[in-house]
Order: sequence, then structure tokens, then C-alpha cells
Amino acid sequence: MSFKIISGLSGVAPNYDAFILDLWGVVHNGHHPYPGVLDCMDRLREGGKPIILLSNAPRTNGYVVDFLENMGVARKRYDHILTSGDITREVLASRDHPFLNNTGTAFYQIGAARDKGLEDGLDYQKVSSIGDADFLICTGLVDDQTETPEIYREILQDALKHDLPMLCANPDLTVMRGVTSHYCAGAIAALYEELGGRVELFGKPYPEVYRQAMEKLQVSEPSRILAIGDSMRTDIKGANGCGIDSVLVSGGIHADEWGLKDGQLPTAAQIDEITRVHQFSPTYVMGHMVWQGN
Repeated sequence: MSFKIISGLSGVAPNYDAFILDLWGVVHNGHHPYPGVLDCMDRLREGGKPIILLSNAPRTNGYVVDFLENMGVARKRYDHILTSGDITREVLASRDHPFLNNTGTAFYQIGAARDKGLEDGLDYQKVSSIGDADFLICTGLVDDQTETPEIYREILQDALKHDLPMLCANPDLTVMRGVTSHYCAGAIAALYEELGGRVELFGKPYPEVYRQAMEKLQVSEPSRILAIGDSMRTDIKGANGCGIDSVLVSGGIHADEWGLKDGQLPTAAQIDEITRVHQFSPTYVMGHMVWQGN
């Protein structure tokens, strides 16, 4: 499988008309932006080329905008933002999904208090008992600092007894916060599926989020877009499935498995192995998202 290792985006960015950027693992590590990222975003926007931030955050975009502002990623540095929470909310609003057809409006949420916005202003009721619910919404772990998906096995088994379907607002299995990996909603959804539960996931790598991203970017030709992400399972798979060139940032979620620190590059053999496992390849690989490498 073919890929090219690059030290910065300056050499390839002129070949594209728009950019899709992941957040966690690319723009920031959960605490602060990576070194060089803000400058790189400014450089990408030169010439009027649009940027969309495409995130598997289980919150609607307004909450993510505020989070980024507090971190120092100003709103002026990107044109659009779209989250898996936005896609989930659209499904809830339209009710155009088999899990919501001919069912009630009571849901049990598995997730933290910070996971907001999905049902705001909609005709749904959050309940505190599995027995009172018509379906589940999974946004993550209540405390991802200390918990694992296994803690939720009993709740999921109870939900399965009631045949409750699950809408998962974040397909990610894990995310890097600082230098530590934390479980995400996708890991709970995977356990529920393993137990026999019905699950629908929204966000990357699924086509709908890319269709909406392209619509917002106003670019109809996928080959004119470059997507930058740190996860083979979501970012690179999603881009490949839509015919979009991609950059795999090695300083994010795969850094641990490769034994990398501070945005180090993996070896060609390491990239060959991960592409063999996934059966698809990024177009480019770089350490962190910077404009000009050393």
C-alpha cells in the first residue's frame, strides 16, 4: 500500500481546495493545542480555502466551539464545525430512523454531564431508570478518568432484557487526553453489540457526516479535499471510503502502540503493518499537524 511520509503540510496543501481536520489528537490533546497547530491552521486558510472541524464529540457544535475558545483555538481559525453529536441530534429531530419508529420518547443516557445539546428543545424525556426507557443514548462514560466499559455490563444486560436499541453519539473507542488514553462511547457500544444489543453509531467513519462536511465546504469533488486525522479506524477509513485524500497524524491515538513520543514519526514498517491490518492506507503520514517540519 502506498503512502508518503511528510514533515509538514506546506508541500501538499496547495494541491487541495478545502480541508477536514479532526480535533482530538490533531488540533489538541484535550488540554491544549499541539505546538505549531494554530500557525498551520492560519496557513491553510490563506487564499480563502475553507476548513471544517469534523469531530466525533458527542455534543452539539456550540458546546465544542466554547471548549475550543477556552483552549485558545479561536473561532476565526476555521470556517465550519460538525460533530457526531450534531448528526445524532438531527436523527432525533427527524425521527427518521428504525430505532425511533413506533416507539416512545423516553431515553436513558449513558454518559457524562458535559455531553449536552442532543435533545435540547426536542420532545424527548431523559429518564433515570432502564425500565422506563424506550431507547438508549450513549455519549460516553460518566467518568472516563477512572471507568472502563466493563463497569456498564450490568446496565447493558438490563437494557438488553428490555430490548432497548442504542444510539451512539461517538463511535470512537478511545481518545488521548494529554498522554493518557481514555475510553469513549464506541467502546460501550461495542460491548452492547457483543451482548446482542442493537446499536447505531453516528459520525466518522460513516458517509453521512462526510456528505454534510462536503456540503458545508461547498466542494463537490472529493479529490480536492484533504482530511487530517489521527485514527485509522475512523478518520482515515472515513476519508478513504469517500475518495478523500488523508493525512494520518502519528502523534495521536496510535502513538502508544508505536512507542512514539512528542510527535515522532513511525517507521515505514510500522505504517505498512497498520495498513495491512486495516486493509487501507493514508495518503500521507506526519508526526503532528504543522506547516513546515524541521
